[in-house]
Amino acid sequence: MHPILISRTRLAFYLLAWVPLAAACTLLLSGAGRLPWTQGALTAAGLALFYALVCLSPWYSGRYLPFRPSALASLLLHHTAAAVVAAALLLGVARLAAVPASQQAFLFGAGVLLYLLAVALHYVLFSFQSSREAETRMQEARVLAREAELKALKAQINPHFLFNSLNSISALATVDGARAREMCLLLSDFLRSTLALAEEEIIPIGREIALAHAYLEVERVRFGERLRVAQTMGPGCGDCTVPSLILQPLVENAVKHGIAGLLDGGEIRLDALCGNGMLRITVENDFDTDAGSAARTGLGLANVRNRLKTYYQNRARLTTEVREHRFCVDLELPCVS
Repeated sequence: MHPILISRTRLAFYLLAWVPLAAACTLLLSGAGRLPWTQGALTAAGLALFYALVCLSPWYSGRYLPFRPSALASLLLHHTAAAVVAAALLLGVARLAAVPASQQAFLFGAGVLLYLLAVALHYVLFSFQSSREAETRMQEARVLAREAELKALKAQINPHFLFNSLNSISALATVDGARAREMCLLLSDFLRSTLALAEEEIIPIGREIALAHAYLEVERVRFGERLRVAQTMGPGCGDCTVPSLILQPLVENAVKHGIAGLLDGGEIRLDALCGNGMLRITVENDFDTDAGSAARTGLGLANVRNRLKTYYQNRARLTTEVREHRFCVDLELPCVS
């Protein structure tokens, strides 16, 4: 069905556009005493209403005859013939309405021109709709590509983490079987929690930090008192959301490249602060300054950077810095509820 006919508001505006033409037709029919003004106005209104509906027909013919420059001559011939037929119909109605013969030729010519104008406007509408549909398809394609990329990036996290955890359990099993079993149970609980996030791309920051703590509890079985955890969360941060498991690679790096290399262990600190519509998360950990540069460019940080870029484009950033004996990772991203 024609898009104008399916909406009362569109139909009302369309008919209002014909009011000036009906007024001009009234002047034409009633001027110089040809018809009484009341009769002229009613006749003009009837003719305008009839032809307004006729001029919707190019919508249907235009859908089967799309505009192509190579077929311009054929289109002109087809639509000119249709305009003549439409104008002839208008002329027939005008005769039934007792329109003076002196005005019928003018109505016929005006009918042809109005129909051709309606054809042109419909082709403009087709072009606009085609452009919007193409833009919608491109947007859908971008969304699908983004979702596929995010799933691929997220899929990298669990296997990488699981590989490291199993190595830890294997090493612990030769030293303390009871602690290895405890670590297996904690790992099972943690994996169950992360599997529940399969369809959740965005979660509250409080829940994300709780998942990070759950992972660290797994590692504390292995490191004991050597692994210490501290945390602060500023007011208002609980309303912010973040990509799920965005902190997982960071705390894993903090354990693997920081605490694991220290004889006396060290502290991992998680801080979340909000301000000016931005959420800033800092992950700090002690590391062995004698072990060389603490800068890391492995899978973990690359994964986080790619996910931030995919989610937020240029509105989020990840930076790393060495502050004395501590390695710091700063995430800054929009605070979205």
